[in-house]
Amino acid sequence: MESISFYFEWEVALQAWIQSFMGSFGTAVMSFLTLFGEEVMLIGILGYIYWCYDKEFGKFIGNNVVVGIVLNPLLKNLALRRRPYFDHPNIKCLKPVHADADIYDIAAQGYSFPSGHSMNSAVIYGSLPMYKKKSRVLRILAFLMPFLVGLSRVALGVHYVTDVLMGWALGAGLVLVFSFLQRKVKNIHLLHAIIFLVSLSGLFYCQTTDYFTGLGLMGGFFLAAPFEEKFVRFENTRSILGSILRVLVGAALYFGINTLLKLPFSSEFLESATMAAYLVRALRYLVVGFVLMGLYPMIFGRISALKRLP
Repeated sequence: MESISFYFEWEVALQAWIQSFMGSFGTAVMSFLTLFGEEVMLIGILGYIYWCYDKEFGKFIGNNVVVGIVLNPLLKNLALRRRPYFDHPNIKCLKPVHADADIYDIAAQGYSFPSGHSMNSAVIYGSLPMYKKKSRVLRILAFLMPFLVGLSRVALGVHYVTDVLMGWALGAGLVLVFSFLQRKVKNIHLLHAIIFLVSLSGLFYCQTTDYFTGLGLMGGFFLAAPFEEKFVRFENTRSILGSILRVLVGAALYFGINTLLKLPFSSEFLESATMAAYLVRALRYLVVGFVLMGLYPMIFGRISALKRLP
């Protein structure tokens, strides 16, 4: 796949210096911090807020998140920037994006600019105080968590500093713009349709799995929103046990459905960098997103109804 190498010398020197004193403990700490910008963590946070705490709050954050996870690979596949460890032997890749793939497989590991983890963390944690404006704790998290995630990406050798800086800037900009649109646009589903159609432009040039993952999740989320409003209309819960169960079952569904939908296909096909494999990936994540946000909440009301029976 085509790729481009561009960087500032100070970025490479800073990254090598950070890695020189990290050691195994530092690597473990940074590997932990980077989890707060990953797909599973984002879905977990979004799932808890949507299923348990405040459904409308969850929709607000979810709209921002799904736009971010598609916008990032759309930009990455234009910049085509190689990751630091591709060109600098003194920079180690301490935590690849996909541990089961070759670290030099760009289709699996993705391009470098801008940082997806940094952008995603800026979007999800930055969205929290945009909805709950009076919370000082959420304002602190909106700055602290993206900083720690971005630092971890540089320390682990998978992003240049400028990747992280641009990720933060784009994430903050997206939160400001799309949060405004959510409040001002009367027909949110029309906005969803327009955004999804624009996002399909990536089919013509994106060659990395992150775009197709994001596109599928966006499609599933956008389809689930009107479905839930019309047919489900579930209620949130303040029960601690109920919240734990909803999140755990949701997590199990996420991994279970993903695994189940892979079964009809060989691993060679799924790992092939072909348009057919990419489209299967997008459809798989569309189903996952729709089930988790649209169908799964249907059981909440039925469980509550059973509890009320004499």
